Amino acid sequence: MVELQVVLPDESAAMTPERLVELAIAAEELGYGTAWLPDHLLPPGEFGSTYGGVYEPLVTIGYLAARTTRIRFGTSVLVLPMRSPYVVAKQAATLHRLSGERLVLGIGAGWAADEFAAVGAVFEERGRRTDEALAIVRDLFEGRDRGGVFEPAPRAPLPIMIGGTTAPALRRAARFGDEWQGLGLDGAGFAAAVAKLRSYGDRSVKVGTRLDWSSGDPEPVVAMAHELVDAGAGAETVAVSFGDEREALKRMGRFHDLFTAG
Repeated sequence: MVELQVVLPDESAAMTPERLVELAIAAEELGYGTAWLPDHLLPPGEFGSTYGGVYEPLVTIGYLAARTTRIRFGTSVLVLPMRSPYVVAKQAATLHRLSGERLVLGIGAGWAADEFAAVGAVFEERGRRTDEALAIVRDLFEGRDRGGVFEPAPRAPLPIMIGGTTAPALRRAARFGDEWQGLGLDGAGFAAAVAKLRSYGDRSVKVGTRLDWSSGDPEPVVAMAHELVDAGAGAETVAVSFGDEREALKRMGRFHDLFTAG
């Protein structure tokens, strides 16, 4: 059965932390399986429809996990080549333990060259650095020696999700990912991307996608969700961004009702 997921709105510095808590609790009560948070460290433009991630996602997940009991939380996606993989692994493993094993570490290579420059990272090296960092993170999670003691070691698997639809992202998902999340794909495009991902290796990778309902009627978005689930590969997860935090709660309930009604 497909898992419905929600992308929490994190685009406004004026939004209170309690609003995020309210939305996370509502998502859990409605039956959404995972809540995702975006990431931008120092974007070249104002936070908003293009740049989400006002609240740092890993810190925020710790806050939200303490107020919920069942829903998973993940980053969609954390820009790994801007960070130390050892610090990210330590943060993620700690969150996984504190939350009762409810973390998904979603990783991407990033796309905003100006942001890389602002934080002193080399944009042109992001692909190589992402792969090298993922190898370190995977080794630490799975108990392989990296020259020191890594704790808290995950007691239960800590899934790594890889986001993106480019060939490098799909190869990365096949090599390192437990889950993959596409974006901006219709049914045919999704099936083609999954086929390419599978061609890069035989590891079991859960496949899903993100949709956006930030304006207009919900019916086209619901129809697209069903198209993606029914596509040749079949989306196993469907994450939806519901736009402005003032509308997100109402839209979250409406979408869930329409999708589950068939």
